[in-house]
Amino acid sequence: METREMALAVLENQITEAVEKLGESVVIIDSTRFARDFFRVIPLEGSGSGIIFDSKGHIITNNHVVDGADRVQIHLKDGRTFQGEVIGVDPATDVAVVHVESDAPLPAATLGDSEKLKVGQMALAIGNTLGLPGGPTVSLGVVSALARSLPGADSIFEGFIQTDAAINPGNSGGPLADLNGSVVGINTAMIPFAQGVGFAIPINTVKAVAEQILEKGRVVRPWLGISAVSVNAMISRRYDLGTDSGALIVEVSRQSPAYEAGFRAGDVLVRIGPYEIKQMKDVLAALSKLSIGEGVGVTIVRRGQKQNASLRLSEAPIELMERRRGR
Repeated sequence: METREMALAVLENQITEAVEKLGESVVIIDSTRFARDFFRVIPLEGSGSGIIFDSKGHIITNNHVVDGADRVQIHLKDGRTFQGEVIGVDPATDVAVVHVESDAPLPAATLGDSEKLKVGQMALAIGNTLGLPGGPTVSLGVVSALARSLPGADSIFEGFIQTDAAINPGNSGGPLADLNGSVVGINTAMIPFAQGVGFAIPINTVKAVAEQILEKGRVVRPWLGISAVSVNAMISRRYDLGTDSGALIVEVSRQSPAYEAGFRAGDVLVRIGPYEIKQMKDVLAALSKLSIGEGVGVTIVRRGQKQNASLRLSEAPIELMERRRGR
């Protein structure tokens, strides 16, 4: 009995030390967007969480926490409040970087290595749960699964960490941490109709996105230049495609890598480089793993026959990306 009690005491001490270590780096984010209703201006307010990425005042959160915000306020644990400036976002991975001006260095979080995560290891979710007063809330759980897709979302990213640590509204943008107090993920979503099912973006992905935002102001990804929809058995039979899976191309942008490679509307994309394409998400996932300027082989199905081609990936035109973001 004493051995068990000692083990529990050691675990409890490890958890409290991890929370204390990370707590100073967790921030509360209040966002306000002004909307017009006839003759009135109505402030639409939201609240979320974030972590201090570096001592220079860069803060990481979810894109959906600050999306469209006209004003962003950052609240630190020590009581200080700053006006934040959104310097870059990546809707595809739901990551945003906010900057605050501070006279003194801010307490940056310790970032872990999400590639070393194992299913079953303990995890701590920390954040501004439900916007309750009194500082961030802590919940304990385990890493339930790795490389998950988010149910009901057509996201470019499908490598989410699933956890049963309680994640609630307001936790978005806050850290998922290991028992050493190192951040292994950024909490992004919970499933309202399920119990104990939350999702976090692996910190290795977050770091890569944040570094691109800090360097270039945006995230640069390869571009094919197609609009497509996922193929299923019903679509295949109706249009006699010759394959029950893949991405049916409905439009090809001129002067795009796909157009130059000979892609046309009605073709079904079934492979990009080493990656098999069974649905539209697979196209996005494959592109996220490839580099601009890289030459890749591709396979399409045209009138029931497979055809191979090659193309060189390029960056999407800036004006196209801005149109997609509604700018």
